[in-house]
Amino acid sequence: MRVLGIDPGSRRTGWGVVELEGTRLRHIAAGTIAVPEKLALANRLRMIHAELERVIAAHTPEAVAVEEIFFAKYANAALKLGHARGVALLVAAQSEIAVHEYPPAIVKRTVVGRGAADKVQVGRLVSALLGLKEPPEEDAADALAVAITHIQATRSKGIGR
Repeated sequence: MRVLGIDPGSRRTGWGVVELEGTRLRHIAAGTIAVPEKLALANRLRMIHAELERVIAAHTPEAVAVEEIFFAKYANAALKLGHARGVALLVAAQSEIAVHEYPPAIVKRTVVGRGAADKVQVGRLVSALLGLKEPPEEDAADALAVAITHIQATRSKGIGR
């Protein structure tokens, strides 16, 4: 099973592809789509869409796992994050790939063991789980954690791929 995890953001969208081989998790690829902050939101979303299409075409995941929106302190930031999530969901739907969504606390609990973990802890444990020598960038590490969460949920509950 190959899963694309996405940590959406209107400025930085992390993505990570993880594959389950037998009982072993294998890192395939990861990165961050960083779009210029000064671009209009519509143009940033278009860039995110194009890059996620490229990632899906290059890595052919069987499932896409997207992090849900966390409670945001600022309504405008939450709206922009929602737009980026919408783009991620749209790209997966256009590619006819099953989409699964996970709250940030569940992702952290799955990877770190507690829902209040910080980004450094997530990066370290993602690196350990995938056998990486260096932790990936924060957004890519978060995306890999989302992919790992889907794989673990699938293994433990037998949910769809």
